[in-house]
Formats: sequence, structure tokens, C-alpha cells
Amino acid sequence: MTAVVDEDTRPAPLQPRERVSLRSRITLLAALCVGGAVALVSLGAYFTVYRGLYQQVDDSLNERATALLRNTQAITSTRAEIPRVFLELTDIQFDVVDGNGQSALGMTVEHPRVGPEELKVAQGLTPISIRTEASTDTRILARPYPFLDNTALVLAQPLDTTKSTLAKLAVVLIVIGGSGIIVAALAGTAVARGGLLPVQRLTAATERVTRTGDLRPIPVSGDDELSRLTDSFNTMLGAVAESQERQRRLVADAGHELRTPLTSLRTNLELMLASEAPGAPALAPQDKADIQVDLRAQLDELTQLIGDLVELAREDAAPTVREHVELVEVVDAALDRARRRAGEVTFEVRLEPWHLIGHAASLERAVLNLLDNAVKFSPPGGVVRVELRDAGDGYAFVQVADAGPGISDSDLPHVFDRFYRSEEARTLPGSGLGLAIVKQAAERHGGSVFASRSADGGALMAMRLPGAPG
Repeated sequence: MTAVVDEDTRPAPLQPRERVSLRSRITLLAALCVGGAVALVSLGAYFTVYRGLYQQVDDSLNERATALLRNTQAITSTRAEIPRVFLELTDIQFDVVDGNGQSALGMTVEHPRVGPEELKVAQGLTPISIRTEASTDTRILARPYPFLDNTALVLAQPLDTTKSTLAKLAVVLIVIGGSGIIVAALAGTAVARGGLLPVQRLTAATERVTRTGDLRPIPVSGDDELSRLTDSFNTMLGAVAESQERQRRLVADAGHELRTPLTSLRTNLELMLASEAPGAPALAPQDKADIQVDLRAQLDELTQLIGDLVELAREDAAPTVREHVELVEVVDAALDRARRRAGEVTFEVRLEPWHLIGHAASLERAVLNLLDNAVKFSPPGGVVRVELRDAGDGYAFVQVADAGPGISDSDLPHVFDRFYRSEEARTLPGSGLGLAIVKQAAERHGGSVFASRSADGGALMAMRLPGAPG
């Protein structure tokens, strides 16, 4: 059987949450902050005035009671007459009651409502009582009446005027508070609109970069946090533009360097294939052997060039792992690899302990390139001098000197450029990228590279790296 599902009972699809803009959040935050502050101040002001007004009523009742007790003569036991001073209480209610709540006045007057608190005063259990009677909306004071036994003087004052004043105050505070919230919201909107203009420019710039790839910097005005953010974004754009330019140069230079061996490789292959076609004249054995030697050399050159390109591209991306590096161990590892392919060339080594924070594999590759370069230009039986020494200024030098033909004055400024090869080096194997990898590795570690002539007349290559001895 197929189950039938009522469409009305299916859960409604979740609707995407609406995003609240930063401007709206700033406006809401300003309104909430001001509203909270106004509410606290208004509540404090209201309760302060509330207590003050009620204290005034209480003080007035106490003063009237004191004056009455001071100027009143005793009421006779027949309760037939009201003292004349009582008749002056035209704005408040009054009475003299005994412990049972009965009035001690001989005439009918508008008596205040008597409760248990007033009876306790009349019975001598409480020296004084003051309270608010909610049913009549009056403030009632009771004090012992000294002219009759077990009696209390009771005065009651209406709170109409007091409550009217408090109601007007509440209206004023609400109006002022509401106006303050509205002003705060408008001010928050204005501040958000003006303060977020740099953010809007940054947003437009990122959208422009994404859409067009245009990496022009954004105009900066002011010196606040958003201006510094714009400066940082411009710095990032500059770094991206520089990286793209390096990539373009690398691709262009690599294409130029690859074109020559590929053309030669293709020519030799076509020649061999043509000689094997039916009816074509066969190549002489010596010519065929020469072509095979050329093919192997060209394949080796392509392999080395591609390897150097991969290494250079890897160096373009800063190493993600940085660790404590003992530079002596790095140089020793590079020497072990260099000795295996150095032939008759020997190494004279002098190393001082030095350590830094960096990428060991990248530094080892750079030192190995320096050693291979020195071996390539050294004569048979030559000596390559390797030295690691403290420069005394928080840097150390890794120097590699050979006894080869040296570097001409015109070539010295360019030996670390990508794909640069001097006239003497064009007949030797190599891609022209080894020393560029050395320069890039040194700069990645906060150092630099130098080239000059050695004491033996050959080349002296050096890396200057930061760190500490020992």
C-alpha cells in the first residue's frame, strides 16, 4: 500500500533568515543604550521624587500632630466638646480614638479610617504608626494622646495632590525618554551612515576586484581605524598585484627558456623519425649516436628546468611550517648531498653554531644550490670553501667560495635574477634559477644575498640570515 501524505500536514520549508545590516544594528544598539540609560535615570528620578513627596506628607502630619498636642487642652471625660484647635484642621481628617476604636470626640466629624496599627498606638503597644490607606487614598498618622488614657490622636491627609504631581512627573519622564530614544536612533543612523562609508568603499573595491581583477589601491582619507583598515587592504592588494606580476614574469621567462630545448628536442626527434621512414636515407651510426646524446642532454636540461621551476613556485608561497633550525645541521646535510656529485672537487668547511626560526628544507635547498654552483665552476681538483660565521649584529653569513673564473663586473648585479646566465655559463648545464631560489629563501627568512670575488679569484656567494649563536 502507498501511504498518502496530507500536504497540509507537511512541515513548511525553512525560510532563509533575513540579514540585518550593520547600519540597522548600530541604530538599534544606540537606541537601546540610550533607552536603557533614560529608563534607569527616569526610574531613579521618579522614585526619588516619590519618596520625597511622601516624606513631605509625613513630616507635615508629624508637625501638625506636635502642634496639636502642644496647644490642646484635655478633652473632658463627658466627650461633649471638641478642642478649638482641632477645628483649625480644615484640610485633613482627625480623630481621637481609644483602644477599642471608639472616637473620644463629643461631636460628629469626618473620622479617618482606623485600622489595627492605630489601635496598637491607642493601646500603648506602638509609639507611632504611619501608613497609606488604599481605599480612601489617604496617609494616616497615629500618635499617643496624652490627655486621656489609652487613646491615640489620628490624622489623615488625602494624597490627591501628591499623586497628581507624580502622574505629571511620569508623563514628563516618558515624553523626555521617548524623545531621547528617537534622537538617539536618528543620531545612530547618521553616525552609522558616515562611519560606514569607508566600509562601503572597501566592499565596492572587493566587488570590483572580484569582477574585473583590477588591483588599483583605494583612496584613503583620515587616520582612524577604518582608514588603517583601508591601508591594510591596499597593502594586501599590492601584495596580490606583486604576486601576479611575479607569476607573469615566471611564466614568460619559463616559456622563453623552455622554447629552446623543446625546439631542439623536436628537431632531433623529427630527424630520427624521418630517417626511419621507408625510402629515406639512413643516418650514419655516428650521427645517430650524436643525436641520442643531444636528446639525453636536452631531456636532462628540461628535467632540471622543470624541477627548478617547481622549487621556485614552492618558494613563492611562504612555508606554512616554521620551526627551530640549527643552521650547522642544515649546511652539513647540504654538504653530504653536494659531495656525492662533486667529483674531484673537495670542500674546506668551517662552521660556527647558529640557530634561527625558519624552514629547514628551504634553507637546505638554498645552501645546496650555492654548493652546486661552486662545484660547476670549479676546476678539476679545485677547493670550495664553505664558512658559517657570526657577523656580530644578530646575523650570520653562509659563504661559499670557489676557485673558478669568477664573475665579471657587468654580471655581479644580475647573478641572482631569474633565468640570468652569464656568457661563460651559457655553455654549461643549468637553468639560471638556482641562485634565484637562494635569494628567495634568504628573503623569506628576513635575510639577503651577496655576490663578489673570492680570494682565489673565483666567485664568492653569501647568504645573510638572522638568528642567534649557539
